[in-house]
Amino acid sequence: MIKLTILSDEAHEIAEALQQKIADSDALRGTNRESLLTIDQVTCHPDQVDTDNVTVLLSDPDLTAVIINKCSALKWCQSTWAGNAPLLNAGRTDYMLTGLKGIFGKLMREYVFAYLLQHARNLNAFEKNQRAATPKWEASPRAPLNGQTLGVVGLGNIGQALIPVANAFGMKVVGLTRSGNDVKGAERVYTPSEIEAFSGACDHIVNLMPDTPTTQNLLSYEFFNALKPHSIFINAGRGSAVDDEALISALDKGTFAHAVLDVFRHEPLPPTHRFWHHPNITITAHSAAESQPSDVASVFLENAERYLARLPLKYQFDFAKGY
Repeated sequence: MIKLTILSDEAHEIAEALQQKIADSDALRGTNRESLLTIDQVTCHPDQVDTDNVTVLLSDPDLTAVIINKCSALKWCQSTWAGNAPLLNAGRTDYMLTGLKGIFGKLMREYVFAYLLQHARNLNAFEKNQRAATPKWEASPRAPLNGQTLGVVGLGNIGQALIPVANAFGMKVVGLTRSGNDVKGAERVYTPSEIEAFSGACDHIVNLMPDTPTTQNLLSYEFFNALKPHSIFINAGRGSAVDDEALISALDKGTFAHAVLDVFRHEPLPPTHRFWHHPNITITAHSAAESQPSDVASVFLENAERYLARLPLKYQFDFAKGY
């Protein structure tokens, strides 16, 4: 039997999605048809959680981090986020922590290729020509994606979802990962010690690295200075991976063409930050691949079935590795 506490800014929406899915699931019913999963508490306020008795949490990591050390009976926490830095940095490791994975690839594909295609087809120039006081008929310069190489920093599940789309546009894909192990569909996978060679081999790069001690400032001067003048850099991983000064310096020198930034060291990004006003930076508000309550419910219920069957949970974090 699972008695579930939901702690999230979208707690009530997640609870509603769960209840709909539970009603349709035979796997979560016992031999007498009784439900093996009950929702005990639904809240968006950490101070309302019964920390002495909660055993299973479905929760936002930032809210959970406030109370994690008080939850003495906690056995399993299913996060509502893909990244879990607030909990991985909290110091407690005597429970199972599972992440939200397997649902972001389809959204990330849209985000990444929306901006790559905008650049490749020079849509901004055509828009400017159309809106000019005297409309301008001009075949503005374009740089088709066909034949180019897309680099993915952090070639995990989300990054691998980009490969078939890149291939469909005639692009090759190379990756950079901690292990450097081969990945199906990638021409080559580099390690962080080869970061300059990796950067120089790419036409455009997407960062999808999680926030771990080893990724802090990984993308620094060496990385940015090896990019090509036509390169687009997209950061949809974590802001801590980017050395902000190195990025701005490289853009100011014309080392690469443009940066699309969705994540930052401090969010919301302060209105005085230089990123807002740089002509070659596009800002989006941590919206590249947002989870939906129904997606959160689906991932949780799959793991709930495994939990009840005493099977290993999917997407479990290794506290020692930080991912």
